[in-house]
Amino acid sequence: MAEASPAAPCYDLTDLIVAPGLIDLQLNGAFGHDFTSDPQTIAAVAAKLVQYGVTAFLPTIITSPLSQVALAQQVVQQGDFAGSRVLGLHLEGPFLNPAKRGAHNPQHLQNPNLGVIESWSLANGVRLVTLAPELDAAAEIIQALVERGVVVSAGHSEATFEEAEASFNQGIRAVTHLFNAMPSLHHREPGLAGAALSDQRITIGLIPDGVHVHAGLVRHVWQSASQRIAIVSDAQAALGMPDGEYLLGDTTLTVANGEARRSDGRLAGSVLAMDQALRNIHAWTNSPLEQILPAFTTIPASLLGLAHYGRIVIDNPADLVIFDQHYQVVATLVGGNIVYGSTTLEQRQC
Repeated sequence: MAEASPAAPCYDLTDLIVAPGLIDLQLNGAFGHDFTSDPQTIAAVAAKLVQYGVTAFLPTIITSPLSQVALAQQVVQQGDFAGSRVLGLHLEGPFLNPAKRGAHNPQHLQNPNLGVIESWSLANGVRLVTLAPELDAAAEIIQALVERGVVVSAGHSEATFEEAEASFNQGIRAVTHLFNAMPSLHHREPGLAGAALSDQRITIGLIPDGVHVHAGLVRHVWQSASQRIAIVSDAQAALGMPDGEYLLGDTTLTVANGEARRSDGRLAGSVLAMDQALRNIHAWTNSPLEQILPAFTTIPASLLGLAHYGRIVIDNPADLVIFDQHYQVVATLVGGNIVYGSTTLEQRQC
């Protein structure tokens, strides 16, 4: 006779909220670690990221020597990660418009070239690529990546409305950090931002830290397109750390008062945790949690083609975050295993 399986633990979650785990499509690093300069640190960040309720993320490699991209691909393909799931890489660059490079080192920017992306595919660890669609030969890159299962996003771009729409028709399905590293929305020249807001096919990445985008504008975008928004942190090495100096790629940033900037004053990523982003959206939009959660769960999962993530459904991975009534993280589970908050849950055993 087969042995009976041990009974699953029971926890009393009265007054707590169980939600799907949060998914971050754009994370440059955290806890003092920068993925671009040292991709080996992805594992260390994954292990601790669960404290913010993040159960899956895309380590983001910014414009850098291509050898760093190759190393990051090896790390993701070979890594055995504990904590938050690593869903693949987000490569932000090198096909960006120099005029909207932001914190990206212009020495490493390149014009679109099929040779550069020869090994970039979902099978080789690349899940999402951000590029400027107005650059010459960008259409060839978009087509090649889409055929390899990679999601393509428009960003760091000066694309006109018409150029953006053309790129959406070519296969782009997202826009990276709306309003940032693109021309301002203008009533006669709506540009990439206007195209993203008007096209129902496009998932809109948005950084709700109150620095990259004003809270009032976040509220306006939410009211018009909440069903297409994927909240991202765009956090970098300073997340979870005190103010000071940190690396983003080969650039030193100064972090103070919730802002990360280069020596020339350019914004360079954020120090936003995803659970704080959720609390910000709640406060700025006055929306209930059930309306907020898709932007942190099902919408990013659907963009990546991962229909079984970001949802609480029988037979789906039990990637969960447990909040208190103030949306503070009490515990996080990945694959049904408690990866953060075990002491608290043990105190609540039935």
